[in-house]
Amino acid sequence: MPIHEDRLFPADPTIRSIARRLYAEVKDLPIVSPHGHTDPRWYAENDLFPDPAQLFVVPDHYVFRMLLSQGVGLEDLGVPRRDGGPVETDGRTIWRRFAANYHLFRGTPTRMWLDHAFATLFDLDLRLSADTADAFYDRIAERLATDAYRPRALFERFNIEVIATTESPLDDLKWHRMIRESGWKGRVVTAYRPDPVIDPDFEGFAANVSAFGELTGCDVDDYSGYLDAHRARRAFFKAMGATSTDHGHPSARTANLSAVEANALYTKVRAGRSTVEENDLFRAQMLTEMAKMSREDGLVMQIHPGSRRNHSPVLFDMFGRDKGADIPGPTDYVTDLKPLLDAVGMERDLTVILFTLDETAYSRELAPLAGVYPALRLGPAWWFFDSPEGMWRYRELVTETAGFYNTVGFNDDTRAFPSIPARHDVARRVDCGFLARLVAEHRMDEDEAFEVAHDLAYRLAKQAYKL
Repeated sequence: MPIHEDRLFPADPTIRSIARRLYAEVKDLPIVSPHGHTDPRWYAENDLFPDPAQLFVVPDHYVFRMLLSQGVGLEDLGVPRRDGGPVETDGRTIWRRFAANYHLFRGTPTRMWLDHAFATLFDLDLRLSADTADAFYDRIAERLATDAYRPRALFERFNIEVIATTESPLDDLKWHRMIRESGWKGRVVTAYRPDPVIDPDFEGFAANVSAFGELTGCDVDDYSGYLDAHRARRAFFKAMGATSTDHGHPSARTANLSAVEANALYTKVRAGRSTVEENDLFRAQMLTEMAKMSREDGLVMQIHPGSRRNHSPVLFDMFGRDKGADIPGPTDYVTDLKPLLDAVGMERDLTVILFTLDETAYSRELAPLAGVYPALRLGPAWWFFDSPEGMWRYRELVTETAGFYNTVGFNDDTRAFPSIPARHDVARRVDCGFLARLVAEHRMDEDEAFEVAHDLAYRLAKQAYKL
């Protein structure tokens, strides 16, 4: 379907004309993607993508979540089962099911991202539907069979300057090593995501910690040895290009226990004798420990709290994590972050980037916190709110207290590789519209708006993530 050149710009003609000028200056800037979940194997092996369904449907929880909500089974969309049970494997069949339900995405950001990819990558100016499904499939499949649509070629076509993936501390980072040794100039870095060995409620936690000790040669039966194991893996990740860590905890709760208290708590957690409250306290303690380590080694710390993950046990048991059943919940930042902030909040050389799935926290808690603590920065509208409306609300709620320069630009946080240019384009358009309104209302001079637009689209992400 054709995409309009003025999409997402305010309808007011004065504001729209300013937004056009601003956007013209930033639309072709390189993409800095400092946090996301694309597969480093794609860039390492540089194989052809198998078929349109494997590119657009099977890996994208934004897509299959909506279809699931309307009764389409994930097994019918080719999503792998945990037990290896049968699922649909025919790409064309999966695609037809997707196309027949494309109307479900009307008005959603997913629809914008998909239409953008169809039009700009595959020159498809029709609307996807049951009637056009095969035409879409054939065109996309034909292009995917060419070298111009291999992962590295698309990386360069998308004008990606750098992209970060996210790996477990147990990952050997062999794909990142392969990328480095290949001689390819594309920059793909990793990020340290220690949840499997920090969260006692993570499946396989005890075995994960044991493997953690074997991997590092540290005595993880002892708390100090366990912390040394983190230091060792963080150093390895940093040597492999990481500039950040990432933490997906249920809440933003932090703690700063004494060494004796922390050791006693870890002993119970390690033995599997801890209570629900003690598990939560351990996660809280580890957020502060990770912040202290970031102060030491310079890795930027990201905290992504507030997701009630795997809300459906039926879906989790059948298909596992990250299958669209994570639901936002309220989060208390002022109280929960205080132990961490008391310990390191005033550190000028530390960067802790806060995200939220609780929009009520932006103006009440997050912007005021970032507006005073040098260590804090605010991440962009995330996940359920990386939409035009969510981005606009974010700017309105945050800017008056934290300004633009206590934020970190945009990151796409996606597994869906073809959506990356579309997501950044949406963010640039929304930011240009927001800035254009400030100019039209004589709250900012236009030359300042040009500078801020560039910062939001490019510079702030590079600076915040040390890229």
